Amino acid sequence: MMSEGVKKEKKFIPVVSAGIDSDIIEVPKEISRCSGIIINGKRIKSLIFTTDIAIIMNNNADAVFAVYPFTPHPAIFSAITSVAQMPVFAGVGGAITKGVRSRDMALLAESHGCIAVVLNAPAPLETFKFIKESVVCPVVATIVSIYSNFEKRIEAGASILNVSGGADTVKIIKNIRQSNPNIPIIATGGPTGETILETIAAGANAISYTPPSNGDLFRIKMDKHREVAKEKFFESMR
Repeated sequence: MMSEGVKKEKKFIPVVSAGIDSDIIEVPKEISRCSGIIINGKRIKSLIFTTDIAIIMNNNADAVFAVYPFTPHPAIFSAITSVAQMPVFAGVGGAITKGVRSRDMALLAESHGCIAVVLNAPAPLETFKFIKESVVCPVVATIVSIYSNFEKRIEAGASILNVSGGADTVKIIKNIRQSNPNIPIIATGGPTGETILETIAAGANAISYTPPSNGDLFRIKMDKHREVAKEKFFESMR
C-alpha cells in the first residue's frame, strides 16, 4: 500500500507519429475501462470492426475484428493480415459457409497469422467441433439474442463469446454472467461513451467498435479542404 506521503506521479508519455499525415481513427477512450482479454500474452480491450484496408492501417485499436457478410476467402485473410499492425480476429462463416468449409477457412486464417476465428450466430454445433479439433487459436461464438444457447456453443468448443444483440446487448451479457462469470466476452459498445460504460459494467471484457465509413471520413476531410480553399481565395483578394 502506498504511504500517505508518497503521491503517484503521472508519467510523461512521448507520442511519435509516422508519416506527414498523422490522422488516425481513435477508439472511444471509455473502452480503456474494461479488463481486456489476454491472448498469447497480448491484452486486447478494443477491436475495430472493419475490413477496410485503409482504416485497418490507420487506427489505434488493439485488434481487428474482420467479420463480413460474404463467403470467407483466403485472399481476404491475406490482404488484411498483410497490412494489419495488430492481431486479427477472422470471420470463417457459420451460416451458408459451415462444416468442413468453415474448418478449412479456420485453418487458412490461422496459417495467415490470425489470432482467433469467429463463427456467425447460425453456426451449427458440429462446425464448432470441427474447428476446435483442427486449430489451436481461440474460437469465438457470436451471440445475437437472449434466446441463443451460449452454453452449448461453449461445450462445443467456443472459448470466447462475441455478443452483438443490438438494444439487448447489455441484457444478454448480464444473462451470460449469471451462470458463467469467467467466459471472455467481446461486445458491441453502442453509439456513445455512456453505452460503452454500461456494456462494460454488465460484464464485457472487450469492446468492438464500428468506425466511420471511408466515405464519411473523406467527406469531413473534403469539407476542411473546401474551407481552406475559401480562406485562401479571400486572402488573395485583399
